[in-house]
Amino acid sequence: MSVLMRRAKVEDLDAIMRLERATFVTDAWPEDAMRRELESPHGYYLVAVDDAPAPVPETDESDAPDAAGATIDGTSGGSARPVRPPVGLLGYAGLLAPAGSGQGDIQTIAVAPAARGMGLGRGLMHALITQARRRHVAELFLEVRADNAIARALYDSLGFRQIGVRRGYYQPDGVDAITMRLEVPAAVTRPAASGAHAALGIQPRRADAGEAR
Repeated sequence: MSVLMRRAKVEDLDAIMRLERATFVTDAWPEDAMRRELESPHGYYLVAVDDAPAPVPETDESDAPDAAGATIDGTSGGSARPVRPPVGLLGYAGLLAPAGSGQGDIQTIAVAPAARGMGLGRGLMHALITQARRRHVAELFLEVRADNAIARALYDSLGFRQIGVRRGYYQPDGVDAITMRLEVPAAVTRPAASGAHAALGIQPRRADAGEAR
């Protein structure tokens, strides 16, 4: 698996919604709301995709075009090449930070089951916090389900602190929302790392959250 993290596009909406509905079964966002998030100038959404090259299937003898351009089974062969399957969405995350407000919100974050435990949730969160800093955000807020212990542990480790509880916020489950705040730290310049760790970008990681709102 090769993970590529990039800015989300509207073209990613279908894949995002599939993961959204699978992760937040009872309280998934409507598709039009997610589209507005992706299109908003105040938002910053990332997707993480599996960018590993997919194996190209070997051409069967019956798939080879004859001189007339038709395959043995009668379909048109032409010069078409094997189509690479679309890359798989491993996770996504979003930040809302209007310019000049000094505040931002982690809107959502989700990681596919196959990609959990590899630090992807932490990586997405670090990227959003970095973007918040670039937008001169001093305070970053989020809400997380009270029963999501993994996500809460992740946020605690990133410096978020609980500041309130919204009773029965998540419906129809009636689960409380824990409101958390991070005082966004200033950028710190560190000496360049050396050796293989610098080349590979290796750093200690904890388990990431499968869902985080």
